[in-house]
Amino acid sequence: MTTTAIGPTLQKRWGGMKWVLLTLVAITVVSVATALLTTPNPGGRMEADSTSPDGANAIVTLLRDQGVDVVEAGSLADVENALTPGSLLLVAQTFYLVDDDALRTLAGLPGDRLLVEPVSRTREALAPGIRTADTTSFGGAPDCDLREAERAGDVEFGVSDTYEADDLALTSCYDGALIRYRADGRTVTVVGSADFMTNAGLLTDGNAALAMNLAGTRERLVWYAPQRVEGESDTSTSIMDLVPERIFWVILQLCLVVLLVAWWRGRRVGPLVAEDLPVVVRASETVEGRGRLYRSRRARDRAADALRTAALQRTLPRLGLGGQSPPAAIAQAVAHRTGGDPAAVGFWLFGPPPTTDDELVELSHQLDHIERQVAQS
Repeated sequence: MTTTAIGPTLQKRWGGMKWVLLTLVAITVVSVATALLTTPNPGGRMEADSTSPDGANAIVTLLRDQGVDVVEAGSLADVENALTPGSLLLVAQTFYLVDDDALRTLAGLPGDRLLVEPVSRTREALAPGIRTADTTSFGGAPDCDLREAERAGDVEFGVSDTYEADDLALTSCYDGALIRYRADGRTVTVVGSADFMTNAGLLTDGNAALAMNLAGTRERLVWYAPQRVEGESDTSTSIMDLVPERIFWVILQLCLVVLLVAWWRGRRVGPLVAEDLPVVVRASETVEGRGRLYRSRRARDRAADALRTAALQRTLPRLGLGGQSPPAAIAQAVAHRTGGDPAAVGFWLFGPPPTTDDELVELSHQLDHIERQVAQS
């Protein structure tokens, strides 16, 4: 009777294949978990559960961590059911409140009010006697005796409306961008911008502190930021509604095919072989070569765009701003940090492309100077 080495050979191959399959399974599980945990929750501006830059999930989470009972009201009926005399009603996205009956209903509800960036119709119904002033506020120091604003200090509103009144005893802060008064047994607070309460705006200056102080004045907060006209149903169709039902079985079969191909190829995987790179190119040579290409083609516009883009990518995180921030807000934030002129900062960061090599060199020097000032401030 003869014996062969088939048993040990198959066992050795199965050992190698087993680790390949385990690695593929681990990569798949980690990829799916990462996608589920890091995918932002889409939503509208100031929507309580939205994790997009314009959403308000961050401030709502902070308020709940501090013990505030935040109730997300998706409709006027939800507001009526949740609001109590000792609670605070926050109203945002007011351009969707176009129905006079809905505004009258809101005006008759009990509790204090916090109106965020209200349009004229909402302001006249919920904060009568208040009118917009002719000035615009970008934030800065509070310059008032309102405790919530004094504790927050400097804030960055972006572009904000300002308010005034003749017959009301107003407390006005931030050049009129934030006002408060008492009327009919309730406290009414009006703020002319919502940017400081969004996920993208909380990290700037004292924005988070002011948002917490204004929205956390009561133990119960009813958050009402309608994303469509009151009474209008959401008939939008998502991309998943367009996917045929059987496509999931097709995906499952493709995954099975991938696993079989991996098993087939995994039996022939040999040991790793270390190989030296044929050419090592220094980073400085790459940059210099790219610069020569720009110069040979007289592509000063592309060179300037590359310099400005790189400068913004390094500067914006230090200012707590995102890539979606408008140029005016970025210029204002840089000027506020460095003490410079917003117009000059905006020219160097977003101005026209240079027309000569000397202007391109001057642009690079100015961008480097701005970066150093932001980093050292």
